[in-house]
Amino acid sequence: MLYNLLVPYAKQFELFNLFRYLTFRSGGAVFTAIIISFYIGPKVIRWLKSKQGEGQPIRLDGPESHLLTKKGTPTMGGVMILAAVSISTLLWADLSNYYVWIVLFVMLSFGGIGFCDDYLKLTKRNSKGLSSRQKMLAQALFSFATALAVLYMAPPALAGQVAVPFFKNILINVGIFYIPFVMVVMVGASNAVNLTDGLDGLAIVPIMIVAGCFALIAYLVGNAVFANYLQLHEVAGSGELAIFCSALVGASLGFLWFNAPPAQVFMGDTGSLAFGGSLGAISVITRHEFVLAIIGGLFVIEAVSVILQVASFKMTGKRIFKMAPIHHHFEKLGWKEPTIVIRFWIVACIFALLGLATLKLR
Repeated sequence: MLYNLLVPYAKQFELFNLFRYLTFRSGGAVFTAIIISFYIGPKVIRWLKSKQGEGQPIRLDGPESHLLTKKGTPTMGGVMILAAVSISTLLWADLSNYYVWIVLFVMLSFGGIGFCDDYLKLTKRNSKGLSSRQKMLAQALFSFATALAVLYMAPPALAGQVAVPFFKNILINVGIFYIPFVMVVMVGASNAVNLTDGLDGLAIVPIMIVAGCFALIAYLVGNAVFANYLQLHEVAGSGELAIFCSALVGASLGFLWFNAPPAQVFMGDTGSLAFGGSLGAISVITRHEFVLAIIGGLFVIEAVSVILQVASFKMTGKRIFKMAPIHHHFEKLGWKEPTIVIRFWIVACIFALLGLATLKLR
């Protein structure tokens, strides 16, 4: 909004020229989101506690310690992040950019699915909200709409094409399978983040790390000079998504203040589904879908651990892990929660560095 309001007057007021620069507006988005999170955080937590009473229902089949340590902690804290990201993005982004609206649509629609899921868990007083089929169907519907929008907005040379990391000239034309591919990326990313959100602070820092990486990727891919130098596939206009990613970094930092062990509030599906889906959408727009799987490697590991556990139990009647997702496996081994969380953060940083290396290794 500030870009649209002030840049037309840049010739009369030189100071307004600052709003032309993505770097300046990205910095503004970070700090705005942090301030909003710090301001509304205590109010949101008090409101959630007043409405939820006993807080988030705890899985009876989960680690026994959670029945004591997590009891009474409110959920749906993702609304705090959604508000901070939305306000900050609307304030600092170029609102004539369609990609910004696409990603905001994804975040809010997936967040709406998560909100319904959290609400049902609270009203039914058990850890099961929407059925898996209901969630997947809703996610698929919104992903389908997003895929159509991205395909419509794509540069002609990239329409229906999927880029491959490490190879500068290789594009895979998936044709009619492009829309299903986009849907798999978005739904997969959304649920992978959701599965990771099981311990205090575990998911929010990797979300912040991935968002920071994609702020850089969006900036580079949207800039013709940098894209050409790094031999990336330019997507004009995608640089504006750096504002959204920066806002998500700031909002995540603010949320971590309240979500750090011992958590005052949980993100809930309201947040995890929203931010996984939006990061998936950004990877599709910037043509870095496979790089998302590298940078978000921690999320992939968490999702794969669940898939392997279920497949093994159905086929052999035996479990590979003591409990899935894999962070619960380490809890069962006796690792302390802060140890698991911090070590998983380190793993997330390593994957992020590997993913960023693909920008130059071509």
